[in-house]
Parts: sequence; C-alpha cells; structure tokens
Amino acid sequence: MFELFSDADASFRFRLTAPDGTVMALSKPFPDKRAAVAGIAAVREYAGMGFVTEVPAPKPQHSRGPSAALAFRSRAASRRRQILARWQQSLKPEAVVADFPAW
Repeated sequence: MFELFSDADASFRFRLTAPDGTVMALSKPFPDKRAAVAGIAAVREYAGMGFVTEVPAPKPQHSRGPSAALAFRSRAASRRRQILARWQQSLKPEAVVADFPAW
C-alpha cells in the first residue's frame, strides 16, 4: 500500500508499506501533492520491471605505506645482511691482507 502524507516541513511524501505495516520504502520530499502522486506512479511502473543488481562491498582501505614496524624490520634485516656480508668477507685470507697494512 502507498500512504501519501505531509511531513513536518509541509512537503508531501509517500511510503510503501507491506501488508503487516512494515515500511518498505520512504520517498523523498515533493513540493506538492501532484508531484508526490507522480512519484507513486513512477515507482509502480519501474518497480515491476526493474533489474536487480548487486553492489559489491567497498574494499578495505589500507594505510598509505608499510607500517613503521614493517619498515623497521625490513631495515634491520637489510643491516644484518650487510654486517654478515662484511664479516664473511673479513674471513677470507686475501681480504685480511688487503685490509690491514703491514707494520
């Protein structure tokens, strides 16, 4: 059932109610009764042959970049690799001779 009424702002609206009284839809405000009745006619016409489309849920927003903890871990891992590479290089005999001058 369509119920036509005047709201608190003196605009006309309509609501579509189910047989048990549940409000299924509420219209926008219309400036006069004639426009509201035209709105009801449009709903009657389009609701019966309207397509059903599913609107996907918005994807969660991620932060702009990696978190500070992730950046710190990455930097720490890079530093560990550098230290390990220098230590391995220092174990090679030719590196020891080249790095330290003879006294």
